[in-house]
Amino acid sequence: MPHIHALREATETMEGAGVTVRRLMPVPRFMNFDPFVLWDHFSIGAGTGFPDHPHRGFEAITYMFDGSMQHTDNLGNQSTVAAGGVQRFTAGRGIVHSEMPGKDGKSSGIQLWVNLPQGLKEIEPDYQQVDAPDMPEHKIGKAVVRNIVGADSPVQLRTPVRYADVRLDAGAEFSEVINRGFRGLVYVVAGKITLAGNALGAGTAIFMEDIGVLEIVAQQKSRFMLCFGQPHNEPIRQHGPFVD
Repeated sequence: MPHIHALREATETMEGAGVTVRRLMPVPRFMNFDPFVLWDHFSIGAGTGFPDHPHRGFEAITYMFDGSMQHTDNLGNQSTVAAGGVQRFTAGRGIVHSEMPGKDGKSSGIQLWVNLPQGLKEIEPDYQQVDAPDMPEHKIGKAVVRNIVGADSPVQLRTPVRYADVRLDAGAEFSEVINRGFRGLVYVVAGKITLAGNALGAGTAIFMEDIGVLEIVAQQKSRFMLCFGQPHNEPIRQHGPFVD
């Protein structure tokens, strides 16, 4: 059995310019889970977004469920990613960027921050976009799995991470071997699943390590994210948009 650290429900909060996010971390008394330092399930309407702001010390992945997101930064990048696509930036020694939604309808997805080890905090900032057609998707048993990071995904990180978007029909099962040195979470986007004897509904997550085999059963048609990575085992100094 995996070691369970916490069961948590995402907390609704406001960020940027009028954006509602459901946040797992950082929140009071649960700031991070090495190597992960932020998890936001965001929903952005027209006229809201994240105007220019700075970051340093980590890497961020924005994975889109619906709509689109435009990224502009001080490196000269300007691009738009649609549903099923990914934007990854490496803040390194520092980056200034904005993230604004497409003009039509609502945009939603997950933004994940992954800490950089101390030896890489001062690397040059970088940006990568992978559009939906280039994201690998596989039918594994009764599961549909999109590999966001790891396996055959083209998304590049400086930290070893396994990150995937999984869909299961009601009653279906999903299993995957997870590196025992990894730790992380499973977050339910929609539906209801059972994992390690715990029932998890939409907006909830289970944090764990020493996993071995991850075994999940869908109690109803479900969509969930699995996200595990190699901890750096270093102090995390996290304050606002900076992780030093």
